[in-house]
Amino acid sequence: MRRRRSLTRRGAGALVAALLCVIGANLVAAPILLYIGILLALLTGFSALMAWLPRRTGTVSRQVSTDLLTVSETSRVSIRFALRSLRVPHALWHDTLPDAVSGDAGGEYPTQSGQLGYRITGVRRGVWPIGPLVLRTVDPFGLAQREQEFGETRTVTVVPEVFALAPLAVRVGAAGGTAHTSSTRLGQGADNLSPRFYLPGDSMRRIHWRATAHRGQLMVRQEEEESSPDAIVVLDRSAERWDRPGDEADAAFEAAVSLCASSAVHLADEGYGVDVIDSAGVLLGTLRGHEDDRDALLVALALIAPRGDHRDVTTLIGGAPPGPLVYITGRLSEDDAATLRTAGAAAGILLATDPEQGAAETATRNGWSFAPLGDDVAAAWADALPERIGVGDVPG
Repeated sequence: MRRRRSLTRRGAGALVAALLCVIGANLVAAPILLYIGILLALLTGFSALMAWLPRRTGTVSRQVSTDLLTVSETSRVSIRFALRSLRVPHALWHDTLPDAVSGDAGGEYPTQSGQLGYRITGVRRGVWPIGPLVLRTVDPFGLAQREQEFGETRTVTVVPEVFALAPLAVRVGAAGGTAHTSSTRLGQGADNLSPRFYLPGDSMRRIHWRATAHRGQLMVRQEEEESSPDAIVVLDRSAERWDRPGDEADAAFEAAVSLCASSAVHLADEGYGVDVIDSAGVLLGTLRGHEDDRDALLVALALIAPRGDHRDVTTLIGGAPPGPLVYITGRLSEDDAATLRTAGAAAGILLATDPEQGAAETATRNGWSFAPLGDDVAAAWADALPERIGVGDVPG
C-alpha cells in the first residue's frame, strides 16, 4: 500500500508567504508580519498533521458486469470500498485504469456510503489490470493532501470485436456441397428419421405405424445422424506477413484478428464445426456448439500477436478437406498467392490486409474467393464471399 504525502499549491503558497512575512518583519521592523508568518506556518503544519497522521485502512471489492469485454463494448465496474478511519472531511477517489481501457473512473468520495461505480470501454484487446483504488484526502483548509492506494488489482480481458457477417450463399460441406463429416446430434426432426425393424426393448412410443402397415412388420423410428461439415479458419500471424509494430500495422493486425473471431463465430452459427488455427498449425480454438467454446476462442485471440513462420495449407489441414476454408493474412505478394492452395476445400475464402500487385488475380486463379481486408471487416467479408454455388455443384 503506497502513500504519497505532499502540500497542495495553496499549502506551498502559504509556506512561501510565511517565509516572506518573517523576512519582511525583520527588514521593516513590523512585528505584525512576524505574527502573520508564524500563524501561516503553524496553520500549514496543523493541516499537514490532520491530513498525514490519521491511520486509514480499507477493503476494496470490484465487480465487472461483463467477464469478457469486447473492443468498443461498454461495461460497468462496481466498487464497494469500506474505509476505516476518522471521518474524512474531503476526498477524491479514482481507480487506476490502463491505456487499453477508457473510462471516467473517479469522483468525490461519498460521505454516507462506500458504493462507487463507473463505466469502462474496451480500447485494445489483451488482459489488463484495473486498480488499485487511490483515495486523495485534503485537510479542511486545503493546504495538505495525502494519496493512498487501497486494495488489489483485478484483471479485465478485452477480446476482439465480433461483427455480424453476411451468410454464405449455400451451406457447403467437404467435397463440393456434400457435408459428410458426421456428428452425434440426433433427433432433429421428422426429416431425419428412418424406420428400422422392431427389436426387443424398443419403446412402443417409437413405433413407426405407417412403415409398419407398409411392411407388415413392426417398425420403429430411428434418428439418423446429422452431418456437420467442418470449417477451418486460419489466421496467418507469421512475422514476415506483418510490419513492425506501429499504428498502421497494429490496426491491420487488429482487423485480421477481429475477422478471425467473427468468421469463426459466424460459421459456427451456420451449423459448421469450426477449427481455428494459426499459420504454424497451432490450434487456437474449436467451436462445436459447447457454451464455453466461443469464450475460450476469444480469450486465446485476445493475447495473440504476430510471430513465427507459416506452413503450407495442405500440411496445416491434413486429412479430409474442409467445407469452407477461411485464410486471413497480411502482406501477400504475387509469388505468395501462387503457392497458396485451397487444399480441396469446398469454398476457399482468402483475405489479405496488404495485397501486392497481381496477388488478387493469382489467388483467384488458384480457386480462392479473394478480397482485401480494410477497416470495415463486415464489408471485406461480403466482398470475399464466393459466388452462389448451386446444390450439387462442385466448385472448381
